[in-house]
Amino acid sequence: MTLDEVVMRRQSIRKYDGSAVTREEIEQMVACAQLAPSWKNSQTSRFHVVLTADKLLEARQKGMLGRNFEKTEGVGALIVQTFVGNVAGHDLHGNPDNELGNGWGCYDAGASGMLLQLKATELGFDTLVIGIRDAEALRTVLGIPDEEIVTAAIAVGKRKEDANRPPRKPLDEIVRFY
Repeated sequence: MTLDEVVMRRQSIRKYDGSAVTREEIEQMVACAQLAPSWKNSQTSRFHVVLTADKLLEARQKGMLGRNFEKTEGVGALIVQTFVGNVAGHDLHGNPDNELGNGWGCYDAGASGMLLQLKATELGFDTLVIGIRDAEALRTVLGIPDEEIVTAAIAVGKRKEDANRPPRKPLDEIVRFY
């Protein structure tokens, strides 16, 4: 697939068919995610991967809020993405280097998370980034260290049905040329 084909195929899928995702496939996704740029090459993104059925059910039951428990039924993996706090966007002493502070870690996590999703798509999988989740419950279930800040949970699996892509805004609404 070309990059354009991968980008057009990737959608936020909310119904999965129960297909498994292997550790090797996840490793390919994470290896791609590692190639994302990061603040001063700090590489603070971390990925906590749930593959076993029991742990997946526990993470979903305790960590998915609202309808996200239902939306993650049938996923083959759940990846909780974090970043190490007070590094990206900070100096060597942990002081913010710019107005974003740990927001820069979120930026870096977003870049690596997107590459992970695109690689998942290339490998034939679908994803859903879950922002409405209980970060502390996920931290407890997975033993995520306190210095890591949870940014998202990413469901990975194969779609049970296609999703409708909402229309995008016209370019003249989102871009300004100078």
